[in-house]
Amino acid sequence: MAQSWIAGVGMTAFTKPETRDLAYWELAREAGTQALTDAGIAYEEVDQAVAGYCFQPSTAGQRALYELGLTGIPVCNVNNNCATGATALMLARQLVEGGAADCVLALGFETMRKGPLGAGADSGDFAHSPVARHYGVMAAAHGFARTPPTAQIFGNAAREHKERHGTTDAQLAAVAAKNHRHSAANPRAQFREVWSAEEILASPAVHAPLTRLQCSPTSDGAAAVLVVSERFAARHGLRSRAVAIAGQAMTTDTGESFASGSCLDVVGVPMSRAAARLAQEAAGLGIDEVDVIELHDCFSINELLTYEALGLCAEGASGELVESGATTYGGRWVVNPSGGLISKGHPLGATGLAQAAEVVWQLRGEAGDRQVEGARIGLAHNIGLGGAAVVTLLRRP
Repeated sequence: MAQSWIAGVGMTAFTKPETRDLAYWELAREAGTQALTDAGIAYEEVDQAVAGYCFQPSTAGQRALYELGLTGIPVCNVNNNCATGATALMLARQLVEGGAADCVLALGFETMRKGPLGAGADSGDFAHSPVARHYGVMAAAHGFARTPPTAQIFGNAAREHKERHGTTDAQLAAVAAKNHRHSAANPRAQFREVWSAEEILASPAVHAPLTRLQCSPTSDGAAAVLVVSERFAARHGLRSRAVAIAGQAMTTDTGESFASGSCLDVVGVPMSRAAARLAQEAAGLGIDEVDVIELHDCFSINELLTYEALGLCAEGASGELVESGATTYGGRWVVNPSGGLISKGHPLGATGLAQAAEVVWQLRGEAGDRQVEGARIGLAHNIGLGGAAVVTLLRRP
């Protein structure tokens, strides 16, 4: 199979909605320009582009990419809920590896409304939400409370994990404390304050056991990744800084997601587990060979669930894993050195591409004060309810 390479990455600062008062196309221009400059490639060299977003109007990708140039190239717009960014990256890789293009720009962006998400990105009324089936499973098991729906379904997953495995509130808070601590070294992060586990537990409840500081915020921001072929990289002298896409897989819900009637399954554990297995098989790598991980911690419980799905630990052992220090600096893996979604921010269309950008910086040794020493192999995990999970393994030759 043809090899694809990430030759350039870019990312704006992630901010609270309306903080910078920039339109989505201005954010996209900033991130896209960074990625092109990082690779030393002019926009005229780009063959195709894939744009990802959830809350902007149709053909927003064209409006955003026209800021970079008017070259007439194909532009595809994608929306896969919170997995939109990684979906754009996957399509860019497939275009390159399939021989349809030599240079593809994956661009994700979002300007969001303040406050919590509803029952799905722009879903309208609940009955017609694309995740109504998922919330139906939750309602049958736990009822439906007057709390934000996304926090509610993940909060109920946390309750089930606590009941089934003895996971504690302190272990959930340890995830958020770690990620807030990591983001202090990330100048692009939405939040850079360091919070203790005790302060996180004392923050306002959103849906028990989740508190505000265990929940990712709504955010404005953009990120971009330039994917190129082997021949393009060689022709332009890009191999010295390029990072290989060693393996990648996307999965969607199967019957397993709904059969158990458990929130642990409808929030995506089966999808993540399957995507991790397929990506590792494609790369010929095991999780023990990975050095740095950016995973989808939309809520603290999802980081624990993803530890188990990726194979960092056995089912039910994730709370003990985070308490042990195995997922921070000095441990076996460094998970979410960027601060993750909880602290870096979560502009839906940009998130998966921002994860890839962070892993690329880490593998190049360009992450500054948050650098993971000796990182050679990285993993990015991006998931969206409704559903899609994308796992990408990156390797620095």
